[in-house]
Amino acid sequence: MSMMHASQVNGGNAASTVPPTASLMRWVFAATLPGIATMSYFFGLGVLSNVLLAATLGVALEAAVLRVRKRPIRITINDSSALLTGVLLGVSLPPASPWWLICVGMVAAIVVAKQLYGGLGHNPFNPAMVGYALLLVSFPAYMTLWAPPQNIVPTELWSKIIGTLPVAQLDSLSGATPLDAFKHKGEAVLASEFWAANPLPEGTLGAWQIISLAWLLGGTLLLYKRIISWHIPAAMLGSLVVLATLFYLSDPSHFASPLFHLLTGATLFGAFFIATDPVSAATSRRGKLIYGAGIGVLVIIIRTFGGYPDAVAFAVLLMNLCVPLLDVYSVPRPTGIPKTSPGKQP
Repeated sequence: MSMMHASQVNGGNAASTVPPTASLMRWVFAATLPGIATMSYFFGLGVLSNVLLAATLGVALEAAVLRVRKRPIRITINDSSALLTGVLLGVSLPPASPWWLICVGMVAAIVVAKQLYGGLGHNPFNPAMVGYALLLVSFPAYMTLWAPPQNIVPTELWSKIIGTLPVAQLDSLSGATPLDAFKHKGEAVLASEFWAANPLPEGTLGAWQIISLAWLLGGTLLLYKRIISWHIPAAMLGSLVVLATLFYLSDPSHFASPLFHLLTGATLFGAFFIATDPVSAATSRRGKLIYGAGIGVLVIIIRTFGGYPDAVAFAVLLMNLCVPLLDVYSVPRPTGIPKTSPGKQP
């Protein structure tokens, strides 16, 4: 609720600086284009098929639920929030994911995580990450099938899109991400030995790093246009780097470097496009800093000690749970108002 309800925290003039919802969502969509284009260059048209299918399903599902709820359809669809949810979920999935997998994720995102809570502005959780987390827990075999860098039109593209290839054959066409490979290197294998063995297909690590920089470029655009504030990305990336540095300095033979955590996986994508969700994020400046810092810490903890190599979705959802408490305890006290007990109104 950080942007839609900013006027409740920062004063009456804040509302005039908040762009309309449709304009905000479309700028965020525009900022995703460098990341989408870069991913498509390295991983093929399967990235675009994910995005187009997810975005189409998002709009269709939202229209269907609004019709059932007897709510105005055109006005709600025009805010582009369902479209953006589809884009964010689509780029989070392995390229050329089966249509039914994307459909399940979008039902969870739009119908369950958004509309069942009352629609935009009422959902406590990031819809795209709810869909992603559900798919990751329910279909781990499909969600880990990231192909190495390949031609723009990969082999067996359409068979992968419609889901007719068996998982065993899909697995033969895919490889581990850098985060996944490092996490499962084994305790007995030192980090230097792991990298010396060239465990990833040629160009994989460089591709993920360039993709991360493309998301950073898009995030910079959002900051420049003041679509998002710096508080959440800075706090998230700062806490992530600090904790990753502490782990790395304590045992560089087994822990990944801070730069590795920053430039692989969904770190920069999550910092600028997921954690800053205008509905489910914290509201006040102090709350945003705590919220972002909590996400960064959880990402490193889950990546290091948890069962999943990339933890942005789970970290965001866990901190979404804390947002009501953060909003209560971090709202700034107006000048001249006496201090009261935490959580109580004067």
